[in-house]
Amino acid sequence: MMDYFYQGGPVMYPLLFCSLVSLTIVIERTIFWVREKKMSDGRLLGHFMSLIEKGDLEEARRLVADCHDSTIRVLVCGIVHREFSLKDALRMSADEEVARMRRYLPTLDTMITLAPLLGILGTVTGIIYSFNMLGTAGVENPEIITAGIGQALLTTAFGLAIAIFSLIPYNYFLSRIEKTTHEMEKYGTTLEILFEKARRQGEIQNGVG
Repeated sequence: MMDYFYQGGPVMYPLLFCSLVSLTIVIERTIFWVREKKMSDGRLLGHFMSLIEKGDLEEARRLVADCHDSTIRVLVCGIVHREFSLKDALRMSADEEVARMRRYLPTLDTMITLAPLLGILGTVTGIIYSFNMLGTAGVENPEIITAGIGQALLTTAFGLAIAIFSLIPYNYFLSRIEKTTHEMEKYGTTLEILFEKARRQGEIQNGVG
């Protein structure tokens, strides 16, 4: 493997940097989502929503006081600021959670784009070098030219490998973000409906009284 690395020329060093950055981000985000999965609790979320539906907000807040589920955190923020703007509070909290989930993904996206381009750059410079050698050695030594082109193609192969093996986890992370965002929107909308329903029922009761 190291022989291939040195044969690829100087462009292999920035490619190595890209691979290390991508690997680090993939590992960090994988650990992040493993923790998020452990902290999520669908049963607790259901109990939490049932208490809100009953109007027992204080008990609902006590129930999730030590919970780190991202969806529940968004809902709690909405409850805390419901007297000012429930919708804005939910949106603000959800944006913070999504930003936390998307951390480092723009950098990983850059590595996915940059690695193949660096590989192509290494191939182009290698081919230029091979043609310069052709002018020097002449057609009597074609093995020099073919060997140079073969070495030049190594950078493209490395660049594509980095992009491919980074793209798979990148798309997985995006799918997890999309799924969690959808869950936040669903429960956030449910919370808005519950509070609107409670408000209208209160108005009706006051009107009857």
